[in-house]
Amino acid sequence: MQRVLIANRGEIALRIIKTCKKMGIETVAIYSDADAGLPYVQEATTAVRIGEPPVAKSYLQAQQILHAAKNAGADGIHPGYGFLSENAEFAELVEKEGLIFIGPKPETIRLMGDKVASRAVMMQAGVPVVPGSEGGIAALEEAKEIAERIGYPVMLKASSGGGGIGMVKCADNGDLEKSFASVKARAKAYFGSDEVFLEKFILNARHIEVQVFGDGNGNIVHLFERDCSVQRRNQKVVEESPSPFLSDQARAQLFETALNAARAVDYKNAGTIEFIFDEQENFYFLEMNTRLQVEHAVTEEVTGIDLVEWQILTARGEALPKNQEDIKSKGHAFEFRLYAEDPEKFLPSPGKIELFEVPAGEGIRVDYGYKSGDAVTPFYDPMIAKCILSGETREVAMERARAFFEKLTITGIKSNAPLFTKILTNPDFTKGNYTTSFLQTKIKT
Repeated sequence: MQRVLIANRGEIALRIIKTCKKMGIETVAIYSDADAGLPYVQEATTAVRIGEPPVAKSYLQAQQILHAAKNAGADGIHPGYGFLSENAEFAELVEKEGLIFIGPKPETIRLMGDKVASRAVMMQAGVPVVPGSEGGIAALEEAKEIAERIGYPVMLKASSGGGGIGMVKCADNGDLEKSFASVKARAKAYFGSDEVFLEKFILNARHIEVQVFGDGNGNIVHLFERDCSVQRRNQKVVEESPSPFLSDQARAQLFETALNAARAVDYKNAGTIEFIFDEQENFYFLEMNTRLQVEHAVTEEVTGIDLVEWQILTARGEALPKNQEDIKSKGHAFEFRLYAEDPEKFLPSPGKIELFEVPAGEGIRVDYGYKSGDAVTPFYDPMIAKCILSGETREVAMERARAFFEKLTITGIKSNAPLFTKILTNPDFTKGNYTTSFLQTKIKT
């Protein structure tokens, strides 16, 4: 690949540009009218206007993006995450046009994007799954019967969903009756299919995922785990690696299970297999994300491996640069998702950033999407930057994180930075004693 079009925006586009520059690859940025002045547009080799601000008129316009790639002389397309990154039809169109899709095979994206079908594949491979429905559920009465059989509480989920969208916890039949039609409608609106299914809700759970990588030639490795249990409304807020929860025995079992799951679909490129843990360290498959994760930087900091570089290498047919025994995890890293958000109402707070200054120093990495003077618009996810703090130990990394947020300056808009200070000074978090209900029960968000 000599020139890559990035079918995305903001911080992930800038992150991909950074690696492409290191590899001597030219980049093509696409932008909507709302994003014309953002840093990633200026940093790319060339940039192409893709449409009006709404995503349906810009970043989801597959044919326009392909047209831009061909006109700009790109020979590869990196989808980033979100938007078209897990759209199998888009990946197929890219390959049909003779371009390289920097991601998994389209058939894998399609299979693992269907939560019901992926559960079946994992069960066949011997990977434990959360007790739930065998397949999609068409009627409310059927949902009630299954929920009563596996026991409340349950999670009602969109079969084609992800990222916490189309997901509702139901404590009893009443909740299920209230939520069933609305979840189906939301699933149809966001994912094009109204199919839903049920899973047992695991109480006092930890959400832990494993980064996997395959080269399409039978070589598949893991790059350790990330603990993503600090969540609000099923959306990740803070991630860390390694998990402070896992015993050595559970960690070894987790990695072997993740590799078995990846092998079951002959996985290629970067992927993440997500698991839910109960209090006894029993774990169950949740889903597989067939793309680069927002939190990939945590893994990069503890392994020293550039995951975007590996994506490009494997996409163009090269073998994995390292074998499993050569991949080591060293130290500890956290990632904090900095949002333009009202810290009291926890709602997006778009506006113009007057001043955005981040402290520099050892163990500090900031993957930003905006700079001083830029406007965070209401059209897209309001993440301003990802703040990654690392150190030789978890305690050192936490201390650096506390100092970082004390010195961070962001004016003109509200942000969720105060939330991170609360988290970092909470005794349960500092001890690593937290679950997916941590924010709701300990921080009262």
